[in-house]
Amino acid sequence: MDFFAVAEARRSVRAFQPREVEAEKLQKILETVNRAPSAGNLQAFEVYLARKAEDRQALAAAALGQTFAAQAPVALVFCAHPARASARYGERGSRLYAPQDATIACTYAMLAAQSLGLATVWVGAFSDEKVRLAIRAPEGQIPVAILPIGYPAESPPAPPRRRLEDLVREIGSDRAGT
Repeated sequence: MDFFAVAEARRSVRAFQPREVEAEKLQKILETVNRAPSAGNLQAFEVYLARKAEDRQALAAAALGQTFAAQAPVALVFCAHPARASARYGERGSRLYAPQDATIACTYAMLAAQSLGLATVWVGAFSDEKVRLAIRAPEGQIPVAILPIGYPAESPPAPPRRRLEDLVREIGSDRAGT
């Protein structure tokens, strides 16, 4: 699928078919995640794969009862790993670069899944500590996003977007800030 078609077709899906994600597709998503750019190529993030129903249910409970997170047959949890970035970049690495690395990796997973005919939804509302415990991550890793992945059971319409004129500010011209 063409990249622009993938970006245009992607939606946040909160209803999934009771159908497993093929191992080859999951592998392709994970390989794509591993290609995501990162600050200094430190890859200051970890990815936790939840396939078991009880693990996905624990994630849904940690996500403030967002039960759709457990409905998908697979969930990936992206965690920032600040210690990997702070060794080279200090406080800025741990505070900013590690979470950025995790979010970029999650975005790559979302787009890869879409290109393979799968659906996702970015879940960011959760208890950090409950998610960390559910995935059995060590202290120091910070959950950034839960990404349920599966075949869509709904086809949401495109949400409204801001006009580019309201979003983009060109610097160095008379049009900046207008």
